[in-house]
Amino acid sequence: MSNRKRKHGIFAVSNEAVEMIQTEEIQQQKPTGKPIAEALDTVFNQMKVAGNRPRTIESYSYIFKQFMQMNDIEYVEQINIDSIYNYLGSLDVSQRTKLIRLKSTKAVLSKFHNNGWIKDRFWSNIQIKIDKEVKKGAKETDIDRLLQLIDKTTFIGFRDACAVTLMYKTGIRIRTLGEVRERHIDFENLYLNLDGSTLKNHKFLKLPITQELADMLQMLVKLNRGIREYYDTDNSHVFITQNGLSMNSSKSSNNAISKQLSKYSKRFGLENINAHAIRRAYAKSLLEKGASIAIISKALGHSDLAVTTQYLDLDVEEVARDLREYL
Repeated sequence: MSNRKRKHGIFAVSNEAVEMIQTEEIQQQKPTGKPIAEALDTVFNQMKVAGNRPRTIESYSYIFKQFMQMNDIEYVEQINIDSIYNYLGSLDVSQRTKLIRLKSTKAVLSKFHNNGWIKDRFWSNIQIKIDKEVKKGAKETDIDRLLQLIDKTTFIGFRDACAVTLMYKTGIRIRTLGEVRERHIDFENLYLNLDGSTLKNHKFLKLPITQELADMLQMLVKLNRGIREYYDTDNSHVFITQNGLSMNSSKSSNNAISKQLSKYSKRFGLENINAHAIRRAYAKSLLEKGASIAIISKALGHSDLAVTTQYLDLDVEEVARDLREYL
């Protein structure tokens, strides 16, 4: 057989065959498995059915899609410990923010594991250390001064005074405040009855209120009806905007009351006046009046006593003095 025949005959390979071989090699190299987009749709639907808030799901979605894009991941099987470290290392954010991103990523991966798409929980030991910043509660004197300085002759001023008083007397979160409806207030028996839809932990909470606070809230309800009638709005929220709308209409927790507190803080020279500081002040006030940490934790809607102890901002000397009484 001639060399020419070998070249163009038996041993000759067509261009089509070469392309087929190359295509097969590429397909073999391309990862396959559970598509990430499909997995996320399933997980987020499960979270929705389980009662997770839309805001929580949206936060998880944003962070995990950022993780996917950073690592160019298309399939669940591509995720490994290196991809997590690569994502964290690429973030130009504070350690605290990085920890939040890590927790959200872990939460989604745990749901992948629960669905059987990932066998090993390789992310469990990944940790980010941060110096815990103990936030101070607002001073009772500052809260009293704020309530004195707010112009309560206007609708906005009176609404804000009611909001500050309610937060300080019950410790509810700013987001919960915006979800309080008229039906949640038992004016006869002086209770705030919050169902799971209004709270972060989705559990029912019953909190006592004073007669003075109940009178303020009844007056606010009457004012609200006039506002809603004027602007032709329909809702039963206790805290509404000056146009009669719900304050929690946006995804942000920075609602109208929160913005007003920021303005008051600057206007009146009060350094630590915000919704979270008022909530912490409520916790510290309960402790000073003799309430146990377990009771305070329940009132705040905490699932972990460790979180409650952080709210109380106890210093070493204070703890030592209290412990001496039990010796």
